[in-house]
Amino acid sequence: MTADKPLRADAQRKREALLAKAREVFDTGDFFDLRFDDFARLAGVGTGTLYRHFPTREALAEAVYHGEVAALCERARQLQATLPAAEALTTFLRGVVDHMDAHEGLARTLATLMADRSSVLAEGSRALEQAVTDLVTTAVREGAVRDDVDAGTVMMALHGIGAAHDRPDWRAEADGVITLLLDGLRRPHSGTQTGDE
Repeated sequence: MTADKPLRADAQRKREALLAKAREVFDTGDFFDLRFDDFARLAGVGTGTLYRHFPTREALAEAVYHGEVAALCERARQLQATLPAAEALTTFLRGVVDHMDAHEGLARTLATLMADRSSVLAEGSRALEQAVTDLVTTAVREGAVRDDVDAGTVMMALHGIGAAHDRPDWRAEADGVITLLLDGLRRPHSGTQTGDE
């Protein structure tokens, strides 16, 4: 079977069952306590099906990671299509923090399993940065945010928030960082002093 050939309906259903169960088990942090063969049983498929779709733990993690990135990017597109630009950007960034908060175990498991797959992580980061770029660009075009800050700055803030997840007051501080970021992105009102002139 080539990578480009669509899966049959039953094969696609089994693949999705494996990914859904993987996401659930990754989130609990229990994945490392499982034999890979036992994971197939948890997902309700045979071991042959598991290895046919995902020959290694790392291959499974990569597929889960791609799914997470794709879902976030799709969320950004949906928000951009349905909300004013500033609201879409705000909703997306706060939603990313919600996602980090709800799925800390998932993030930790993926980081461990994909430690040697920097190219895959970089690819996902680029896709997410493009989604943020689109949101920021639209907000700049609508005059909602300043035009001298790019998506890289936003991504650095998100990476920093994620890296600080062990802090005891992480959630409150993360929300505060997003508020500061959004305040900093907002275009100053005309006549506002921005420094010594």
